[in-house]
Amino acid sequence: MFDLLILAPLGSIFALGFAAYLAISILRKDEGNERMRQIACAVRQGASAYLKRQYLGVALFFVIVFFILLLLALNKYLTIFVPFAFLTGGFFSGLSGFIGMSIATRSSARTANAAIKSLNSALRIAFSSGAVMGLTVVGLGLLDLSIWYYFLNWYYETHALFIGADKISAITSTMLCFGMGASSQALFARVGGGIFTKAADVGADLVGKIEAGIPEDDPRNPAVIADNVGDNVGDVAGMGADLYESYVGSIVATSALGVAAGLGVLGVTVPMVMAAVGVIASIIGTFFVRSKEEATQAALLMALRKGVFVSAGLIAIISLFLVAKTLGWQHIGIYYAVLSGLIAGILIGLSTEYYTSSRYSPTRSVSEASLTGPATVIIGGLAVGMLSTAIPVVVVCIAILASYYLSGGATNFNLGLYGVGISAVGMLSTLGITLATDAYGPVADNAGGNAQMSNLEPEIRKRTDALDSLGNTTAATGKGFAIGSAALTALALIAAYKEQVALFGKEMELSLMNPRILIGIFIGGMLPFLFCSLTMSAVGRAAGKIVIEVRRQFKEIIGLMEGKANADYAQCVKIATTAAQKEMIIPSLMAIIVPVATGLLVGVESVAGLLTGATVSGFVLAVMMANSGGAWDNAKKYIEEGNFGGKGSLAHKAGVVGDTVGDPFKDTSGPSLNILIKLMSMVAIVFASFMIKNSLFK
Repeated sequence: MFDLLILAPLGSIFALGFAAYLAISILRKDEGNERMRQIACAVRQGASAYLKRQYLGVALFFVIVFFILLLLALNKYLTIFVPFAFLTGGFFSGLSGFIGMSIATRSSARTANAAIKSLNSALRIAFSSGAVMGLTVVGLGLLDLSIWYYFLNWYYETHALFIGADKISAITSTMLCFGMGASSQALFARVGGGIFTKAADVGADLVGKIEAGIPEDDPRNPAVIADNVGDNVGDVAGMGADLYESYVGSIVATSALGVAAGLGVLGVTVPMVMAAVGVIASIIGTFFVRSKEEATQAALLMALRKGVFVSAGLIAIISLFLVAKTLGWQHIGIYYAVLSGLIAGILIGLSTEYYTSSRYSPTRSVSEASLTGPATVIIGGLAVGMLSTAIPVVVVCIAILASYYLSGGATNFNLGLYGVGISAVGMLSTLGITLATDAYGPVADNAGGNAQMSNLEPEIRKRTDALDSLGNTTAATGKGFAIGSAALTALALIAAYKEQVALFGKEMELSLMNPRILIGIFIGGMLPFLFCSLTMSAVGRAAGKIVIEVRRQFKEIIGLMEGKANADYAQCVKIATTAAQKEMIIPSLMAIIVPVATGLLVGVESVAGLLTGATVSGFVLAVMMANSGGAWDNAKKYIEEGNFGGKGSLAHKAGVVGDTVGDPFKDTSGPSLNILIKLMSMVAIVFASFMIKNSLFK
């Protein structure tokens, strides 16, 4: 019989091959005039310098943790493969972000130059750049998983240590630990990149727009290049690493739950092959993304949506035959779990769009609040963000309930949990194209900056602004998608943690009357707020340094404000880089230290409570922060379109203040919470045996 699992590595190769094809086609496009090339080169060099410094620092962390894991493996707490899998997970996560960033920085000038010809030409280049990011993430994720699966299968087979179900149980138990490397790299990338990009953005806006009264992306602003660099290292490299670990984590957790449910190797086949199917569907979906020349924002959004809907539809159809062929019609409920995840992802995206797009009343109400000053803008944005949590929470709850019972949870608890995991895989199966619509935004944003600094015709900037405005909405939608998938993935990981603890012979009492569970829930509920406090404060301190530097240059560089002298862009890039590298350490380490410390001091049951509390509060807080930030950003842009006084008015200045508050909300703290809750789960799984044997509470 044909082994369907072979489709996973084949899907990986296909994704990477098509990503390479798109990258080559982008690089063949004209980058524009000399000035456009110079600006793009400055952004590219700044982004590369930042990532080089970040990767050197992260490499030191990985070396230290590798030896800690190796020591645990030598003392029989882990299998010997875990330390090496930790390295490969981090490497592929970092590589996916680096490739996406490299193409994004090479696409912005080409997008601006294509906008001279037509809006559709610019859209195709920006979207193709995002597609390279999306397909690289899924391609490398499947490649990493496939290599390890086939290697472990060969190893356990040839060494005759395990047979039948025991072998597949050993494989999935080992692979569960792999996501820790990807999650660690993702958190450093997201937090560090988020601090960099928002420090530069806030500093540039506060001094440039409010104090100096110059336009956005004005070449006189010393922080403008750092702002464009930040878009790439935070919103492209950081988002890529973020969703890479979500993708890998959902697959390995679901595979382990499938084995626990008694499905054996078939339980691994479904999520792995579904991911491969998602690759093909995403590639087909990219061909449906096109717009007319004079398209409105609604038409542009529909062009992107068409690609996502086509991909989701293909996955919905093919998954039916996949489940029936693999598990049999008696398990057709698993297919309905897939549908619940797909539908939940689409609904969360639509909800996010409603609360963050200037086409709808919530964001317009924030714009209107600017007429009475910054305070009412802040109040309005917070209110919109808080209100926006209701729909995603209800949608995720329905998806959990539906996937659990439809897949057979009423008669088989583990099968129900497998259904929940499959719903997360279903939601993430469209990642190739969903991430493309997200990563497209920073490219469009940089294209607008390039057009402004290169003094292109106003019509060109109008076209890039149309793409950029849409990019804000798609980025917000992408964050909603990432947050929703994180909630389902985290739930699957918590269930996998319970199974991992049971494998080591420890039965946990998970009653809410257990004080250790309650302690864990309280600590877990508090952690996202502590984490956000640290990251928000980091952005504030870094932005303050940028503000001081921009003010200094405006004051000391004679002729800068008149356009007769050049700003020192490199200094702002250096300040943002140094601050980001320093400030990301404590928040990132917290996710690793707290679960282990809790397990050792209070017991493994408390860790289950910790993960539950962090998932609940982290999910809601992430939605609120991402949507508040998106609403503030688009409310400002709605004013800039000529509403409520337009650019330069008091309402506009109030809107800029709201936007600067929202920047770290939506691009630093909020998105990083996705990784925080999953990384803590991964750490708990990896260190489960160590905590059981060394806890003060047995």
